[in-house]
Amino acid sequence: MKASATDLLALLPGPVTRKWPSGERFVSALSHGSMSVELYAPTGSDPQTPHDKDELYFTIAGRGVIRIGSERHTFGPGACFFVAAGVDHQFEEFSADFATWIVFWGPVGGE
Repeated sequence: MKASATDLLALLPGPVTRKWPSGERFVSALSHGSMSVELYAPTGSDPQTPHDKDELYFTIAGRGVIRIGSERHTFGPGACFFVAAGVDHQFEEFSADFATWIVFWGPVGGE
């Protein structure tokens, strides 16, 4: 399996939904068993809500701040963050070129 950030970014924005009135800002890349990988590139603000699986974020491009629970961390290309299932988190103050891989895995509710 292989995924290319450049190819996936070209598919954004995705379908328009109530949550994503300007089009979805994520696209599925790979999946196997309980693991799935998405490319996420929000614009302006990050409307995501807590997920039901554990997740890893790997920053591809851009800079900003991620809030995980009550903690805030700055990030740039190459940064990696773990977010446990159900934990509130959002990207804040991010640059226009921000893009990240998201890896979800494991059982609903986390490990």
